[in-house]
Amino acid sequence: MLNEIIFAVTESLDGGYEASAVGHSIYTQCDNYSELTETLKDAVRCHFDENRMPAMIRVHFVRDEVIAA
Repeated sequence: MLNEIIFAVTESLDGGYEASAVGHSIYTQCDNYSELTETLKDAVRCHFDENRMPAMIRVHFVRDEVIAA
């Protein structure tokens, strides 16, 4: 059993959020922040068997900014 799984979450160009698991082939997206938690849980449940399910989901928000010098 995994202790935790980490998702890198970015804002989608079309609006909403895109998430990818670090070290696993799990990708998902949602329309707004309020859907994010349930979307991530659902993606993890679909990917892992019950006896290998991670105990925690860690969310790392990645934000790209450009600043004029």
